[in-house]
Amino acid sequence: MAVMGRSSRAARGAGRGTERDTGPDVTGPGGRTHAQGPLTRPVGSGLAELRPDRDRPAAWSLLIDGAPQSMVDLADPTHLGFEYQRRLGHLIDLVAPSGRPLTVLHLGGGALTLARYVAATRPRSRQQVAEIDTALTELVRTELPLERGWQIKVRGADARSVLERTPEGSVDLVITDVFSGARTPAHCTTVEFTALAARALAPGGWYAANIADGSALPFARSQIATLGAVFPELCLVADPAVLRGKRFGNLVLAGAHAPLPIADLTRRVASDAALGRVEHGSALTAFAAGAVPATDATAAPSPAPPPGVFR
Repeated sequence: MAVMGRSSRAARGAGRGTERDTGPDVTGPGGRTHAQGPLTRPVGSGLAELRPDRDRPAAWSLLIDGAPQSMVDLADPTHLGFEYQRRLGHLIDLVAPSGRPLTVLHLGGGALTLARYVAATRPRSRQQVAEIDTALTELVRTELPLERGWQIKVRGADARSVLERTPEGSVDLVITDVFSGARTPAHCTTVEFTALAARALAPGGWYAANIADGSALPFARSQIATLGAVFPELCLVADPAVLRGKRFGNLVLAGAHAPLPIADLTRRVASDAALGRVEHGSALTAFAAGAVPATDATAAPSPAPPPGVFR
């Protein structure tokens, strides 16, 4: 993926392909140390770089072709370094009572940051990850290994193909964070795709998606309309500057068939170091007024970020 969100101081490949089981899910203790320095290696989606974090002695940032992807702290998997990941973390925290194991489908894997978070905060959770870039997954597993006992299964396959084969009513949460280069592929942005996610959800389950947009936010508005064609309950979380079109950045959308805990989510977002705003109800409807849902016949990828956005 390609992340436009910032860290607390401040893409995944998702094209179609043949599914591949990327190997055992337990890679053992240890992991890359800062003394070993940064690592650069070509992977399927570009040139991957693991860069040591200057503030956290066991943390690493993953970049693809210079674009920040995610941060992993091997000493603290509950640490979410990017603002959009913290917003998704709030949804993970609220989807069920604290500590209750979840069944989660992650569409887009990257450094498996959110899967690590679920495993650490909700022991015995069962998780599946769709990440088509198997070379990236192998790099992450070798250098930033998962803890023993975490039930995380990574599939080397296109996100939509995994979603299509997910049994009906089988997961508590679907998280879509799918990027090919710096853009979300069109086939993962449609009403048909969203309906597949809704089909996979167990009663009371939620759907969450990370997207990126800027300026007049036409893509984000269309995605709100797209989710609204499937889910009666929606909300959006983003930096106010992004919502005003002042900055290209990430927006997190959530959909459900039952009311979302907007008050609790708003409190959590307000407590974060990064500015964020929760939109829902009539305000969200007004925000997306006139937008048309994307379908398999009409969808386009998300917009490319402007030059220099990652500098």
